Amino acid sequence: MDNLFSQAEKPEKRLAALRDEIRRHDELYYNQATPEISDADYDKLFRELEELEEKHPELADPNSPTQRVGGKPIEGFEQVKHLVPMLSIDDVFELDPATTDQPASELIDFYRRLQKNLGRENIDVTVEPKIDGVAVSLVYRDGVLAYAATRGDGETGDDITHNVRTIRSVPLSLSGEAPDLLEVRGEIFMPNEAFAAMNAERDEQGLATFANPRNATAGTLKQLDPKKVAERPLAFLAHGIGAYEGPELASEDDFSALLDRLAIPRNQPVIHAADLDELLAAIERINSERHQLDYGTDGAVLKVTNYEERRSLGFRSRAPRWAAAYKFRPEQKETLLKDITVQVGRTGVLTPVAELEPVLVSGTTVSRATLHNEEEIQRKDVRIKDTVLIEKAGEIIPAVVKVIEGRRPADAKPFSLFEHVGGKCPSCGGPIAQEEGFVAWRCGNFECPAQAVSKIKQFASRKALDIEGVGEIVAEALVSRGLCSTPLDLFTLSEEQLATLNLGSEEEPRRFGEKNATKVIESLDRARSKPLDRWLFAMGIRQVGESASKELARLHETLPELADSEVLRALREDTRADAKKKNETLIPYQVSADVGGAVAESVLAFFESDAGRHVLERMRELELHPISSNYLPKPSEADTAEMPLAGKTFVLTGTLSVGRDEMKRLLESKGAKVSGSISKQTDYLLAGEGGGSKRDKAEKLGVSVISEDEARAMI
Repeated sequence: MDNLFSQAEKPEKRLAALRDEIRRHDELYYNQATPEISDADYDKLFRELEELEEKHPELADPNSPTQRVGGKPIEGFEQVKHLVPMLSIDDVFELDPATTDQPASELIDFYRRLQKNLGRENIDVTVEPKIDGVAVSLVYRDGVLAYAATRGDGETGDDITHNVRTIRSVPLSLSGEAPDLLEVRGEIFMPNEAFAAMNAERDEQGLATFANPRNATAGTLKQLDPKKVAERPLAFLAHGIGAYEGPELASEDDFSALLDRLAIPRNQPVIHAADLDELLAAIERINSERHQLDYGTDGAVLKVTNYEERRSLGFRSRAPRWAAAYKFRPEQKETLLKDITVQVGRTGVLTPVAELEPVLVSGTTVSRATLHNEEEIQRKDVRIKDTVLIEKAGEIIPAVVKVIEGRRPADAKPFSLFEHVGGKCPSCGGPIAQEEGFVAWRCGNFECPAQAVSKIKQFASRKALDIEGVGEIVAEALVSRGLCSTPLDLFTLSEEQLATLNLGSEEEPRRFGEKNATKVIESLDRARSKPLDRWLFAMGIRQVGESASKELARLHETLPELADSEVLRALREDTRADAKKKNETLIPYQVSADVGGAVAESVLAFFESDAGRHVLERMRELELHPISSNYLPKPSEADTAEMPLAGKTFVLTGTLSVGRDEMKRLLESKGAKVSGSISKQTDYLLAGEGGGSKRDKAEKLGVSVISEDEARAMI
């Protein structure tokens, strides 16, 4: 895409033009769903703006589109006094039809009070969906976002401007002729599909899922790091006005027109009701159509349309007399939980799923509901053959609310996920494990078919075997076309198979191509000679990251040697026995903190399983024999005792004259143990230039800080 503006322009003009252009495209994409340019062209504009702002920090603008990605973490939230009290709205509840002939009686009572106070029969009101989000106030001065605040106690709220700037649907500056002062009130929320996708991703990672979109939104806005907020799918819709200095607004219609003119997204539909019958009809319409909206809603908000009549009605201490929120009763249904199945996600997390007798809930037939994890099942004491109460969490995800205990059969047993799957992955039969501090059970099998795409992606990544051209799209195509079910299958592919690989659909095919295929085959050939630590990292064994892979390769020369490791068995025994004295087997090895009991347990469990043994056999068949590049043979006990640094623990920090790995090998060859973190057991912090935080911690703990020259003198 050609630049839309001349490069000869002054930086401030180019910056202003880029910011305006990107804001326009944001409005088209996020609020109008009518994008004019491709994602690639948008990214090109955005990168140019970022580069220009880096070159000219003196022209920084807190409302620049680049601030959407989040700035530096803040210390805490400042307090903001609202220009006009930010009151809540009184709720009127839908009563249970089983206990009354008139479920909407509280709503009718509210309308009767309007009639009495205004002295006439028909009162024009607006009715709109009640967004189940977090109330926020956006204050614009001269068309620019000055700050954003939460409701708080109605008088004072938290300044959340840093976080709100990251929300793409919030205009940072207003288009058109803006009033001098405009305080817009609305809701920040998570769109339904985005919330469901985020929860699914958290489930995959073994993290706790959010109960509903509102909880997720509230938790996100409390983050002190705007970058984390920017990663969450938040959106904004306006629905009310606070402080205002501009042309007179006579009604809610005038306010809606102002929002549209300024390109501020607003809540819709807004239905007019001229009398009580129309009000009840509008409420019923919203109740029946609300499941089609892209946000959670638990009711309808009604407001007197005319602003002069609002002023006449006035306020009570905490709420206006001219508005109310009619709350719908959540639809819940009883059904039979016939079975619990266990799914294996792309990252190996095992997720239990309730298989239900089909039941209609909130407009759709529900036959399955996620149970999230074993901890959730035990908390609710859910058992197979139970009768359970179902609702859609946040009107989106089917969830088991509770068990109807009075209808539990005598033979219903407490659920154990481990026992239910026989201790094995339902997809591959490999071992499953539950890491300390995590509620999720995981399959650790390198060749698990359910994890094929994510495992191939990890296997081919730059820090692993660096197989050029094999990313997520290619991995998905290889798996879906039946060419690969495990990462090791990559070594069986021919150049022709790769060249003709279809990355698109059957209707719109897209070939991988000969050039790309050649690159992959050449990368696979190079991978054969990659050192053992890269192969270990590529396998994605639980608990084994880069540092642990390097340490394991220092202690073992080959993969078969690692699979039958004396050192790891000793570490595992220490962990299981909670030994206070170090296992004597380990002393000659000076094992670093990167490999502890948890790593040993995970690695041995993998290679002791059928799946792990199959990996070793498969690698022998493929003639894959990685060798360690940093292996240090086990010294004799006598040699170890005589080494100059025997029994001493070092931590490295700052810039040294040689690489960290080389210095680590040097120290370990002289009997030292090198750890990645400082503790009371650390003897020396070897500090090069920089390394401030570790140096500070060393001084607090009384650990000696030495230079590289001093360390070499000790050797």
